[in-house]
Amino acid sequence: MKRVVIILGVIFLVLGVIGLVHPVFNYHQQEEVAKIGPIKATVNEEKSLEIPPAVSITLLVAGIGLVVFGPRMKQ
Repeated sequence: MKRVVIILGVIFLVLGVIGLVHPVFNYHQQEEVAKIGPIKATVNEEKSLEIPPAVSITLLVAGIGLVVFGPRMKQ
């Protein structure tokens, strides 16, 4: 059980650091705009997702807490 808590803490730490270092992620979404019989018209649209700094900091603090205090948990 302690090992799972430590691994989860490390994952939170990594996600928090990534969120602070690279807060904006771009991705592509393909949407179907028209369909006439067998013919389809699609649009490839680029979208971006911004991770708020508060979420990244919360993940960092939670990760540190799990890594530091996880091994001290009672069974």
